[in-house]
Amino acid sequence: MKEFLKRKEIEISWQRYGIDVLGSMAYGLFASLLVGTILNTIGKEAGIQFLTEYISPIASKSAGAAIGIAVAYALKAPPLVLFASAVVGTAGYELGGPVGTLFSVLIGAEFGKMVSKETKIDILITPIVTILIGGVIASFLGPPLNALMSGIGAVIIQATNLRPFLMGVIVSVIVGMVLTLPISSAALCMMLGLAGLAGGAAAAGCSAQMIGFAVISFKENGWGGLSAIGIGTSMLQLPNIMRNWRIWIPPTIAAAVVGPISTLVFKMENTPLGSGMGTCGLVGQIEAFNAMEGVPFMSVLTGILATHIILPAIISYVFYVILKNIGWIKDGDLKLNY
Repeated sequence: MKEFLKRKEIEISWQRYGIDVLGSMAYGLFASLLVGTILNTIGKEAGIQFLTEYISPIASKSAGAAIGIAVAYALKAPPLVLFASAVVGTAGYELGGPVGTLFSVLIGAEFGKMVSKETKIDILITPIVTILIGGVIASFLGPPLNALMSGIGAVIIQATNLRPFLMGVIVSVIVGMVLTLPISSAALCMMLGLAGLAGGAAAAGCSAQMIGFAVISFKENGWGGLSAIGIGTSMLQLPNIMRNWRIWIPPTIAAAVVGPISTLVFKMENTPLGSGMGTCGLVGQIEAFNAMEGVPFMSVLTGILATHIILPAIISYVFYVILKNIGWIKDGDLKLNY
């Protein structure tokens, strides 16, 4: 069995399912739903109906297929399984949202890989098995899984509305740390449907990690590192965190501070699409404007500058200096190898 699974590129591990698949799933979301949202925003502001009435809706409706292909790609699926996963992804998204898509494609693609090139009528058997297995999973597991994740997200959102200080700290710190770990915070927030004040706290926490690491590592990594981390991902610092976990303290403290400021002072909100993105490609900031449509532009901009950029930078740098003075952080600890 081990030889068979190895031959079929089926790897049952946290790395494959928890990291590779979730990360690829996020790319599928970005290439469809995120692009559709951005183009819709541009279309509204510029008065381009072609974007708002045609391109944006199509991009959004393609999310299931895009996620399906992305997940199958992460599973190293052969061509027929990869293409059939677009169908499974569409069914999964229709019946169970992002989480339904994830599970239906994951299981359908793995079964498709098992039968791939095992028969003389592979061109029929492989896509049929992939679509049937994935379709069954989408039908039976999609709705309850989606309801479960939506329920958890709703509890988090409600709890944040009732206890904005405490939940502001918790959501900001946890989602921010997930962003820095090799797990997709964007996919997690999408599956939870994290929006409103909770989404705002999550976006602030993610931004604190990215801006915080970008600023405290500027001396060692220069402008290239600043842009790679600040508008790319704080995950680049993970190898350094593994060598000295104390470098994670400054941006995490910054996240704990800006979270409740986001919920209580500026009452920042965000969408499930932007809440787990932080400053990556400025998606978190674009989605903040979308989530707070109707709120004065300068109020939203002030909140973004304060909780996503200025405060994270200052707080992270202050604690970086403190930890460096006591010897917890040393020169070279934040150097990127890229």
